[in-house]
This record gives sequence, structure tokens and C-alpha cells, in this order.
Amino acid sequence: MVNKALSIFYQIKSCKCKPTTSTYNTIILMLMQEGHHEKVHEIYNEMCNEGDCLPDTVTYSALISTFSKLRRHDSAIRLFEEIKENGLQPTPKIYTTLVEIYFKLGKTEKALSLVQEMKGKGCSPTVFTYTELIKGLGKAGRVEDAYGIFMVMLKEGSKPNVVLINNMFNILGKAGRLEEALKLFNEMKSWQCVPNVVTYNTVIKALVDSKAPISEASLWFEKMKTDGVVPSSFTYSILIDGFCKTNRVEKALLLLEEMDEKGFPPTPAAYCSLINSLGKAKRYEAASELFQEMKENCGRSSARVYAVMIKLFGKCGHLSKAVDLFNEMKKLGCNPDVYAYNALMSGMVKAGMIDEAHSLLRTMEENGCAPDLNSHNIILNGLARTGGPKRAMEMLTKMKNSKIKPDAVSYNTVLG
Repeated sequence: MVNKALSIFYQIKSCKCKPTTSTYNTIILMLMQEGHHEKVHEIYNEMCNEGDCLPDTVTYSALISTFSKLRRHDSAIRLFEEIKENGLQPTPKIYTTLVEIYFKLGKTEKALSLVQEMKGKGCSPTVFTYTELIKGLGKAGRVEDAYGIFMVMLKEGSKPNVVLINNMFNILGKAGRLEEALKLFNEMKSWQCVPNVVTYNTVIKALVDSKAPISEASLWFEKMKTDGVVPSSFTYSILIDGFCKTNRVEKALLLLEEMDEKGFPPTPAAYCSLINSLGKAKRYEAASELFQEMKENCGRSSARVYAVMIKLFGKCGHLSKAVDLFNEMKKLGCNPDVYAYNALMSGMVKAGMIDEAHSLLRTMEENGCAPDLNSHNIILNGLARTGGPKRAMEMLTKMKNSKIKPDAVSYNTVLG
């Protein structure tokens, strides 16, 4: 479709028939929809070279969106300034894209001042502008400001949509402000806003993360189904994690079965929660069986699931199996992360293989995986236990002079 349109476009140009701004905009928008972002810039340059065919706000809006998707933020900002230099008034969509860009760059105050400029120019923020504002402030940790913007929007008579409300739920939930989040849910009907699967998932996750009784999360799960909203694989994963965290492994296993019966392939995250819980309950055989099932159902696994399994094998004294798993994940192209390295080092220390664990710490750094404080404390623990106080003190001194400073655990380990 795009190739045919471009062919016709260039045929017109070859016949000495000059395309209009509207023609260029049609081609640019079509290229954007098909994801040909680099070609958009090429067409724009051709347009500018025409001399008498000037870009309008539709052109600029498309280009700024394209540069944003390509993460060429400086180019997008330059085009925004060019709009104003050319005497054009930026549209709400253009302002909204720039607000999103400034938040991505961590320039929160610049994003806020842009909204003030927008209002000062008589350009009213849309629900999409408010969504970017609230989302950006939430990511910047400015929960109160995000909630304040939401209240201002309501006072101005703007109606939120479900995407904006979901973002507000997410921010309030992460901040532990559940009452306010649930109050918003109850008001959704008055805004003619219908909760969707993301809404319910956000509420359920907030309940699980806040350590509310798991029965409350279960009630919301049932309410969701009663309201005709079909749960997603993420819904099941959240609940499985919740049941695992409250040591209700059997209920979590039943949910995993239900998830499969409903046609949702169990996710690595769901398996990870269950394998970890089975390990804590010292049900190592069941955890191993579930890990094999996950590999069959999910194909390539995540580094985090491997890390959990490596840790379990280390704990139950099957270090050779832990090493085999570590090597297996590398062969499969699943690069070990800090959790996988820490799990194997912990198993080595438990088995008295301190030098091997210390060597793995160095290998980890050489492979570009930055150790964390836990990595150093694992080795420190091993040295303190079997390497003598001198080696432990040497490592503690090195830690003091490095980027990763020792904590209370480090000092207590050395002091015994």
C-alpha cells in the first residue's frame, strides 16, 4: 500500500506537477502509520526543498511524533521552536508530545512550564495532555502534584478517560494511597468511564503490593468477572504472586491450572513466584518439576526464573545442578543477571567453595554484569566463615574504597 502510494507520488512529481502541502501530509501520515519513520524525514526534506511548499501544523505534528518515536528528542524540540518562528500556533497534540518528551528527558519543570505556556496561548490541554502530565509526575515521584493536576482537570470540567484513570490508580496504588484509588473507581461511572482489564489489574496489584488481605484481591477478581471484564494472564500472575507471598501455595497452584484451562499460557512471572514459594517450603522436587513444565510451556525462560532455580539447587546441596543450569542459560542466549550470579555464588559459599565464588565475582564484572552490595556480602560471608578474618577485613577495606559501600550486614559479618 505504502509503496504503491509512493510510486504514484513520484510519478506526479516527475510530470512536473507540484504536490501541495496536503499531498505531502497524506504521504507523511501514511508512512507514520506503517512505521516507516526514517522515510518521513526524507519526505519532509524533499518538501522543504520545493521552496514554495511550506509545512503546516499537520506536518510538524507528524514529524515531532516521528522524532519522539525514534528518540531523537533534540530534533523534535528544534522543530517545535521552528513552528513558533514560522508564526504557526502549536496544536494541543504538538504540545502534548513535547510534554511527554520533556518528562522522558527528566525535565519535569520544563514540561510543567510548557503546559502553562499552552494555556497562556489559549490552547486548552486535552485529556491526552493531562494523561502525559499525570503519568510524568507519577514517574518523577511527585504523587501529590499528579493528584493535584487530576483535581484541577476535573474542576475545569474536563472528563477523564479510562487510560488517564488507570495511570492515576497506578500512581496512588504505588504510593500506598489505596482509599483514594478505590474512591476514584467508585466515581468512574459518573464520568461515563467503564473500567477495563488494566483498571482491575492495577487495583488488584495495588492490594497485593500493599499486603492487604489476599481475600480482598480475590473479591476484586470475582467482581471483575461479574462485571463482564475478562481477566488477562497478568491478572492471574498478580494473584498467584499474592497467594505465594501469603504462603497459600496450593491456592496459587490451583490458579495456575485455571489460568491454563482458560486458555492463558502461564507466564514466567507466575512460575517464578510458585517455584520460589515451593523452594521456601523445601518442596524442591515440586519446584524442579514446575521449572521443567515452565521450560516446555514458555520455551526460553527469563534470567530471573533461572536465578530462583539456581538458588534452590544451591540451598538443597545440589550445586552441580545449579552450575549446569547456569551454563544452560548461557548456551540458550539468556545472559545471567546479578540475581543469577548471586544465587550461584551463594550456593558455592554454602558448599565451602569460597575461592570459586570469589573467582565468579571477578568473572561477573569482566562479563559486564555489575555486582551489587549483596554480591560482595555473599563473598564476605564466605571469607569470614572459612577464609580467616584477615581476608574478610581486606575485602571490607576494598569495599570502603569502592562505589559499593559496606552496610550493617557487611560489618556484622566480619565482626561475627
